[in-house]
Amino acid sequence: MIHPELLEILCCPETRQPVREAPGALVESVNRAIRDGSLETPAGGGEAGVLDGGLVREDGKFLYPVRNGIPIMLIEERIAIPGPEGDASAEDVEEDRDADHHPVETGAGA
Repeated sequence: MIHPELLEILCCPETRQPVREAPGALVESVNRAIRDGSLETPAGGGEAGVLDGGLVREDGKFLYPVRNGIPIMLIEERIAIPGPEGDASAEDVEEDRDADHHPVETGAGA
């Protein structure tokens, strides 16, 4: 869990949009994809790339990883969260909170 005061000042380094903590189901979905090799992360696959948590950008398009309790707010570390038609919104991420699977991909160009 990120301290509320820190979360209040963190923002996307690209767009300066606020971020919020990712739902647990989304983090678990990303971790599953990392473990099974369907998601390549800059930190590497397997247990090395597994997230403790994540911060979702206000528009719901990207997740910034949290590893060892530290938010990694680097553009090259973000993970794209495509919506049903390739375009997610903050509401889409909230609605998918209990979904079993979230398609994700990484990279600044995603």
